[in-house]
Amino acid sequence: MTQEEEKKLKLFAANVRRWVIEAVYRAKSGHPGGSLSCTDILTYLYNNALEVSPENIDDPKRNRFVLSKGHCAPALYSVLGLKGFFDINDMPKLRALGSKLQGHPCMNELKGIEMSTGSLGQGIAAACGMAINAKHLDKTDYKVYTVLGDGEMQEGEVWEALMAGAHYKLDNFCVILDKNGLQIDGEVEKVMNIGDIEAKAKAFGYETRVIDGHDFQQIDAAVNDFKANAGSGKPFFIVAKTHKGMGVSFMQDNAGWHGKNPNDEEYANAVTELDAAIKALEV
Repeated sequence: MTQEEEKKLKLFAANVRRWVIEAVYRAKSGHPGGSLSCTDILTYLYNNALEVSPENIDDPKRNRFVLSKGHCAPALYSVLGLKGFFDINDMPKLRALGSKLQGHPCMNELKGIEMSTGSLGQGIAAACGMAINAKHLDKTDYKVYTVLGDGEMQEGEVWEALMAGAHYKLDNFCVILDKNGLQIDGEVEKVMNIGDIEAKAKAFGYETRVIDGHDFQQIDAAVNDFKANAGSGKPFFIVAKTHKGMGVSFMQDNAGWHGKNPNDEEYANAVTELDAAIKALEV
């Protein structure tokens, strides 16, 4: 990845974060913290890996993405809007009655949403099923990516899905953990310690990588390793270390911003920070 390509991704991500804040502020509810932590991962996937667009979203051979941590829909919506799946200026309609942009993604409401998610653990299970279909049934061998949270790793359904991924030798299946260390009740380690996830994923039979989830060079290298892993019979697990609330100083690493909207003063401060970041990257 060239420096210019990396800069374009950073600018895209900064705009995603700006729309996340705008939408959650206007809705007076939502989940900004986790949306901001997974922004760089989603930015990379939709710009450099998935190869999906409004024009090919109905192609049965397309790659799939499932946001298993469905409460972080503001980040996914922002990415989809900026990629032309809907008018990005509709973002302030987040969670409004009758809006397509509900609090959790709904595949029946918006093109580009591959699976309705929200109940934690179900998204990765559905993604695993898609990968089974691609490899063993349709044999189109499209790739399936899913992003889940570390609080979500406490759900038993996650481990059932991981077990199935290894059993069915899904080398077309890439699980990305947005490991920001926080969940709604506080620190993940204190609420329910999930332990060494990389070691556990390896024990389940996954090829693993541990990266900085805000470093596009590292994301790029890990995803390219996944693509090169085709034919190995091993699914792929990326532990992406991130910061909850990344990009907004007073939200960063603060569990209180898991599911809270900013007030007028906080909104103004966040917008000032993000607009400055966007302006600096546009130079």
